[in-house]
Parts: sequence; structure tokens; C-alpha cells
Amino acid sequence: MVFNSFAFLVFFPLVTLLYFFLPHKYRWWLLLVASCVFYAWFKVEYLLILVFTIVVDYFAALWIEKSQGTKRKWALIISIIANVGVLAVFKYANFILGSANALLFRLGKDTFDLWDILLPIGLSFHTFQAMSYTIEVYRGKVPAERNLFRYALYVMFYPQLVAGPIERPQNVIHQYYEEHKFDYYRVISGLRLMLWGMFKKVVIADRLAIFVEKVYDHPFEYSGLPVIVSTVFFGFQIFCDFSGYTDIGLGAARVMGFDLMKNFDRPYFSKSISEFWRRWHISLSSWFRDYVYIPLGGNRVSTGRKYFNLFIVFMLSGLWHGASWNFVIWGSLHGVYLIVGQLTGDLQKKIIGLIHQPLLEKAIHAFLVFFFVSIGWVFFRAQYFSESMHLLKGIFSSSSHSVAQVWEMIGTKDALILLFSVGFMESVHWYQRGKSVSQWFEMQPRWVRWSSYYLVFISIILFAVYSDTQFIYFQF
Repeated sequence: MVFNSFAFLVFFPLVTLLYFFLPHKYRWWLLLVASCVFYAWFKVEYLLILVFTIVVDYFAALWIEKSQGTKRKWALIISIIANVGVLAVFKYANFILGSANALLFRLGKDTFDLWDILLPIGLSFHTFQAMSYTIEVYRGKVPAERNLFRYALYVMFYPQLVAGPIERPQNVIHQYYEEHKFDYYRVISGLRLMLWGMFKKVVIADRLAIFVEKVYDHPFEYSGLPVIVSTVFFGFQIFCDFSGYTDIGLGAARVMGFDLMKNFDRPYFSKSISEFWRRWHISLSSWFRDYVYIPLGGNRVSTGRKYFNLFIVFMLSGLWHGASWNFVIWGSLHGVYLIVGQLTGDLQKKIIGLIHQPLLEKAIHAFLVFFFVSIGWVFFRAQYFSESMHLLKGIFSSSSHSVAQVWEMIGTKDALILLFSVGFMESVHWYQRGKSVSQWFEMQPRWVRWSSYYLVFISIILFAVYSDTQFIYFQF
């Protein structure tokens, strides 16, 4: 079930109303059943994979807690193998076979048949969340959950099941035991966040996708300005699509009294690649930091080893996103960005500091970050390496279209809607510098608050792209 569907329009209020009408001791059962329905809506068979990893990790955590020495390590290893094994089979098997086939073909050898296998929705998200549970139990940060079904709810909680944020057990499991009473202001805050997320998804992201698909689905037909515009569009599309999902999920959870972690913090205002990754997909960045980078030695090793660790982490992050060499290149590219950024940080500050205009300096830093991130998005969005290289050449080639022709390709109506909606969104982000929009709303008169809600709601009704398009990050 996708958030921007009629089914969810019925599912969410029905589940929420039942949640508040039921006695506290039955509510978590409702959420577990509702989460199963939510996930099975895509394909019932997906639940079997979830059940397998849930059962393995549940008993592995109990084994870890009651064991000592090597037995604890073996329990953790079994849990990790089970989760990584599921990823390897369903997500990476054909990638490995395809890469092997390419080599065998060059050598004139027989190739392997690819597996006829379907990638479960959001597989990387809930497997990483499950792994964080057994790792935290192993580290002694949280006790093993005794109730199998409450642990299942930790993995399957529908607001963040298929596209995050990737939560930690110490942040959420205790919330399933707490009684959340109906709170008008919390409900309004959650609905407001859901409304904002829906605006970003159906008004901005899905409209940007129309032009992006036109160019990126036929990459060899375009060069110059159309490629530049579509790449910039994709940068905003993926942000609005992914952060829009997060806002809807966090808002739905907040309505019922649950607090989930922030996953985005105005990433395109970042002044360095390092800062970008502290603001973009925060739950994944912190996951790799805590469970991969720090165990590899983090900053406690030699400078060369530290940079090697950074590169490995970002290469793995790219592979986490998708089973293709384009994603590996995208992740590795960000690893190189980060290393070069750290090596040249002082030089950058000296050169840009010559301007002696703080606001302009920040704008230049943000533009450079957006430029390099956009170069990376080419590999992220293009399907094949050859297409990526052609599009990159197209960015730096003379344009085959004028500004007027590109405007006509987008369409006057769509172009104007995008200009106003993206401008409005970025104005909100600009206002958020060190401030809370939620607190600002709560301080305003009622007519200001409700006028704003109606304005966004009417914008969705009038300007939404009406289709049950899945969120981009569902494929991961």
C-alpha cells in the first residue's frame, strides 16, 4: 500500500480511530495486524520473508542475552548471516550472476541463467533495522524483547516499514508498551506533517518526474540544457519523494503518539559533502557510522586508514541502494567527495573567504555541494553506465535546445506550478534556519494556521499528479 493511494486514505483514519477506541492492552495487536495488511497489500508472499528474519533475530537475541563468550558471537553471526543472506538472495543474486556472465562472455565461456526472483518492497530498510536490534542486544544497549509479536511490530510498524527511517530498538520498542492518549495538538501536528509530505510527493516530486523520465528514459536523444534541467529536477524529485514519504510516515506515527527519528534536515542547504550526509537520509548515515565505520576504526586510526574506511563505507552505502554498478559508482563517488573535501577544506575556506561576504560564501558553498551531488545523481538515476557517461557528456555539451524549447517541453502550466511550489518549499526551509515551523504555527492565531492548512490542501487537490506511483526508495 502506498501513502498516495485511495486505499491508504481509507486505511489510515480507520486504523487510527480503532487505535484510540481500543483499550491500551489491545492496541499493539491492532498495529501489528494493520502493518501486516499494509505490507501484504503489495504482495502477500513478502510477509514470509519478514517472518523468517523476525523469528531468527528474535531467538538470536535471546541466545545472545543468556550466553557468554563465543556463544554470544555465534548468535550474532547467525543473525547477521540470516539478514545479509536474505539481501544476497533477493537483491544481489542476479547482480552477481550478471556481473559474472559479463566476464564469462568476454572469455567465451558458458553463462549462468538469471534467477526469476522478485525483490520485496523495502527489503534493505527492514533488514537493517532488524540487524540493529541484535547488534544493540549484543552490545548490551537494550535487553532482548521477550514477546515475539512485539518484536515483530518493531520490524513491521507500518509508518516506517518500507522506506524508513531505520530505527534503533532503544528508540521505539519501549513506545509500544506506553499508553498514548488522544492529544489534540499532537494529532494536528502529525496531520500537518502528513499534509506537508503529501504536498512534496504529489505536487512537486511526481510533477518533476514527468520531465525527468522524458530525458532519462531516452538519454541518447538529449544533450545540453535538457540534461542539465532534468538532472536538477531529479535532485529535487528524489528529495521531495523520499522526504515526503518520511514526513507522511512520521506524521502518521505522531498522530498515534509515536516519535520516530528525523531523516532529513534541509540537505541542499549544506556547505560541504560531510554536512550533506549529516542532513540526508540521517538514519542510514548513522547506521553505517555506528555499525561499519566505527568498528573499522573510525577516526582512531591513521589518516590513510581513516580515508580507506570512509571510502568503504560509502561504497557499501551505494551497494545498499541498489544491485548495479551505477549505485556502487554513486556511493564511491561520494566517498571520494568526502575525502577530497577533508583534504582541501582549509584551502576552500581560504579561497571562498576572500569574498568577505558571509551570505555569499554560504551560497557558493551550497551551490558547489548541489553541483557535485547532482553529478552523482546522474549515476543514481540512469539505468546503465553507458547512459550515465552519455548524460554526463551532455551536461557539459552545447545545448541542442533553447530555453524556450525546454520550457515548451516542460509545459507552461507544469513549469509555473513547479516554480511556485519549489519556491514555496525552499522558503519554508529557509525560514527553518534554527527555528521550528511547528512551534511558529502553534504561536499563530487560529485563522493563520487554518488558512495555511487549507492553502496546502487546496494546492494538493488542484495541482497533484493523480497516480498511485510508488516512492523511489521502495525499490531499496
